[in-house]
Order: sequence, then structure tokens, then C-alpha cells
Amino acid sequence: MKTTRLTMAQALVQHLAALRIETPEGKIEAYCGGVFTIFGHGNVAGMGEALYAQRESLPTFRAHNEQGMALAAVAYAKAHLRQRMMAVSTSIGPGATNVVTAAAVAHVNRLPVLILPGDTFATRTPDPVLQQVENFQQGDMSASDSFRAVTRYFDRITRAEQILTALPRAIQVMTDPAACGPVCLSLPQDVQAHAFDCPLDFLEPRLLHFRRPPADPRELAQAAALLRTAKKPLIIAGGGVLYSQAWDALRAFAEKHGIPVAESHGGKSSLAWDHPLNVGGIGVDGGPAANAVAREADLVFAVGTRLQDFTTGSHALYAQARLLSLNVQPFDAGKWSGLGLVADARTGLEQLSQAMGDWTADPAWTKTAKLQAAAWVARVTELTTAVPKNVLPYDAEVMGAVRDSLNDAGGDSGQRDVVVCAAGTLPAELHKLWRATLPGNYHVEYGYSCMGYEIAGALGAKMARPDQEVIVMVGDGSYMMMNSELATSVLLGQKLIVVVLDNRGYGCIERLQLKSGGASFNNMLDDCVPAGGAKSTIDFAMHARSMGAESVHVQTVADLKAAMVKARAATRTQVIVIDTTHERITEEGGCWWEVGIPEVSERTQVIDARARFELAKKDQRI
Repeated sequence: MKTTRLTMAQALVQHLAALRIETPEGKIEAYCGGVFTIFGHGNVAGMGEALYAQRESLPTFRAHNEQGMALAAVAYAKAHLRQRMMAVSTSIGPGATNVVTAAAVAHVNRLPVLILPGDTFATRTPDPVLQQVENFQQGDMSASDSFRAVTRYFDRITRAEQILTALPRAIQVMTDPAACGPVCLSLPQDVQAHAFDCPLDFLEPRLLHFRRPPADPRELAQAAALLRTAKKPLIIAGGGVLYSQAWDALRAFAEKHGIPVAESHGGKSSLAWDHPLNVGGIGVDGGPAANAVAREADLVFAVGTRLQDFTTGSHALYAQARLLSLNVQPFDAGKWSGLGLVADARTGLEQLSQAMGDWTADPAWTKTAKLQAAAWVARVTELTTAVPKNVLPYDAEVMGAVRDSLNDAGGDSGQRDVVVCAAGTLPAELHKLWRATLPGNYHVEYGYSCMGYEIAGALGAKMARPDQEVIVMVGDGSYMMMNSELATSVLLGQKLIVVVLDNRGYGCIERLQLKSGGASFNNMLDDCVPAGGAKSTIDFAMHARSMGAESVHVQTVADLKAAMVKARAATRTQVIVIDTTHERITEEGGCWWEVGIPEVSERTQVIDARARFELAKKDQRI
């Protein structure tokens, strides 16, 4: 066996640089799109030297916040539909733990990212070192152990040779359609620099492929038999449809069998918004068409969704329906005592369609669903284009201006735009109202709904899709939570368009607080000023300019649309700020969502809210 003398970090980086994957389209691409890092003690010497040597074959990107760079890496994988990933390298201590939230985002959304935190010395000779976390009961515990709860695979490399087995295992997890998620290899800083005789074949890894596991024949027969008994079936398309690139199979299945399709956040854009069978977003923040169909369905066919409570209305929206779940992950396929069909989404849909033959849903059901879908499409046009005068705009009116600005710029209804969002009221309004034409153009992180994802995530999405306009829809709360990657987007030459909707606080949670019987408390900025404090006067446009972006604060929706046209023509990151209200929302659609209401309170509003809660609980699937 031929070997070469390398440090552990050099072997790791050279392996990553050599990794290639064959995409479903047959293209051969680099699997790792690069490494985001902020150097510190624990990675600047060992990993830093290794990355420098491979900087031409494996790009290294400098960020401003470890959580932000890791969120960008997560979004990069999401925008690539899990076909490619990025790695993140950190120092020990706070550099590492800053990434834990991003790891959780990747874990919940089943997205690959390779996390490489620096760690304390394996020899322990200089312990305790700067930033070391000491545990009084477990001597081998460090800050990196916090990743164990939020990664699919964790390993601590205590000898250089261990990278030969640990790294391929990590890659295997990230490319496994069922196990896919973040992985963490914790790298003690002395071991990064240790040399060993590295086999040359480790530096020439095999070409990677994605498996498409087919359905078990018995499960397939059971699924077909169950579906044939339905007269009013509904498909719920989840993120697995996109990750499997099953959008053509989904469309063909729905059209052949006459089944309406509703979308979760993860699955939105898997069927074009104007397809006659697309009844729109479903659930707590879903539209009226999808939710009306769901309440009448006798069978729900969940494809590639983990059935989060927003999708199921806390399991009360379609409790009357039988459940069939097609999912590559058995954990998801078997939820809520439904019938599971464990398979790749595309392969499973094709197999099931063949097994179903010429069977179709009740034609009257299909016709009704199409009429409801068409009515909602028309209503969306009204909501997003009719702007009342002399009042602050709300999200729907802002979205219409952003969408239609492409027409004024000479484009076609925003179909090339990628919209990015994550938290607050905006995801709800986007789920109902945004028109996604192409798969993957709706990039809303609503698995973990991580405030601060928006700008960092948009950076990763832009790096994955440089030829598309990436538009961030973000509230003032999330903007304040994390905005440092605005500067990174300028530094890296990755142009974003960021639309900041300033409603002066946490408007979404304020409404939930009041709806739950609570008093207005600690959410809106003007209500949070203590004695001796001062009202918030943040100038978001000025702040964005200080970060290197070009920015403007517009007064009206018409001004916003004009600013968007200019932003599309620009080459540098653009920030457009507009004042909005949290008191107006799209009332149509939605359904109950279980929120814990106190059983005991002196306030009448809470007592009434608890009574409504207990009544709604009766409709839940048990």
C-alpha cells in the first residue's frame, strides 16, 4: 500500500477537495462546495495550514459569525437539494458552540453539513487551555460534546489515523437519503497537526452517488389497496419531494389519478403555483383551499413530509382521514399509526402509480378541488395588489410589490427569484401568498424556524444559485438577531436583495400572546422601555450602509416596487426598508394550533382562551 506523510488536517482537507458526486442529471461535481471558517486557537494552525495548501481546489470563505457561516452552509445544501454540502471549521469554546444552533437547523431539516470544531489537546498536557470547558465528573468532555444532540454522527479524532474511518462514515451519513443530516468531527488541536502515513487511495475517494431505495412489494401492495378505497384523497407534498427531485413524478401522479396537492413549507414549489391541482399551502398558516380540502378528505397521502404540527394543525386538521405516508425515512413513514410506504419519493410515486393502474379519485372531488384552487389563486392576486391608502402596509402588499417588480424590470413574474425567510409572520404569509414556479425557489426554513437564518441563509442560497436573484424577506426582529453576514455577502461579492419589514417588534408573537389570552407584554419595542430607558430609533438603512450594502428606506408600496427594480439592476447587496403593521394579516385560511394555555389564571381572557383550547382538543387525532 502506497502512502504519503501528511498531518491529519491535511489528509482531511485533501479528501474533501477530491470528493466528487454524480448528480441525478448525470453531472460530475465537487461534493464539498468549500469551507467556511473563522480562525482562532484550535484551528488556525493545523486546519489553517491544510486549507491554505488546498485553497485552489477547495475554497475557504471568511465569515463574521460562526452561527451565520454555518447557517449559510446549511442553506447551501438546501438550495442544492442535498446534492452538495459545505464544511465549517471553528476554534474551540465559543467558536464551536456558536454553531450548535445551526446544527439544530440542519438536523431538523435533514440537511448535510460537515462541522469541524477545534477541540482541546488530546494529550491534555496543557489543560486547561483558554476557552476550555471543564466537566467535574467527565474528564473527556469538552464544548464539542454539545453537538451530540443535534448531529446524525459525532466522532472525536484522538489519533491521526482515525480520520481514515471517521471521515468516510461522516460522508456516508450525509449522502444517505434516510439518515441525511449534519455530522461533527471534533478535532483536538494537537491531533490536527500530528503526521501519519496516509494511504494514497484515501486521497482519491470513490465517486459518490445517491441511492433511490424502492418500496417493499408487500408495503406497495398495501398502499395501493388503501388508496383505491379513497374517494376524496389529498396529497401533502413535503420537502422530500424536492430532495428526491420528484416534482415530475408528483405532477404525473396527481394528474393521472386526479388527486389535489397541498404543500408544506418544505414541499412548496414542488408543484407550480398555477397548476390546477395545487390547492396551496396547508395547515396552521395554510390557505383556505388546502385546509378546506383537508377537512373533507377521507385519505391523506403524505409524501416526503415529517408531519410537523403546523402541517397537521396539531393533528386536528384532518383527523377524520386515514393516513398513508411515503417517506425514505421509516421514522417518518410510521408516524401517527398511518400506513407506511418506505421508499425514495420519486421511485415510490412511480411504483405506486403503476400499481394503481387507471384508478382515479371521485371526479366530483377533483373538480371541487380545482375550483377551490382557482378561487384562491384569484384571491391571492387581490390580496397582493390592492393596496389601501393612508394605512401602513402589511406583508401581503409588500410581497406583491416584490414579486411584480420583475415585470417592471423586464422579467417574467418573479419565476427566477429565490425567496428566503425563516421566522415571524412572514413565513405564514409567504406560505399562503408567494407564487413559486420552479422547484427550490421557495426557500423558507420552517423546520426549526430559526430567527437570524434569513440573511445568512440567503448568502448560502446565492452561493449555490449564483444565476438567480435571491430575495430575503425579513422582519426587524430577525434582522437584529443576526445581520453580520450582510458584510460577508459584500466581502464575497454575493449580491442579495434584502427587504426589511419593520413592524417595531415581535408582531407575530404579540398576536399569539393576545390570542392565548395573555396581556400585551415584552414584545413590541415601544412597550418594552423601562424607567430611564429610551425608545428604539434604529435606522436599518443606515446600518446596512455601514456594512457595505446599498440601502434605502421607502415610504410606500409603490416606492418599494420602484426600489426593487433598481435593486435588480444593481451588482452589490441591496437593502430596502419599509415600515409595516403587525395588526393586519391575511385572515383567510389557517387552522387551530396547540399552544399551552394556563389552566389557572385570574384573568378572564386566559380563562376564555383555555375553554377554547379544551374544545379544540376534542378534534385531535389520538
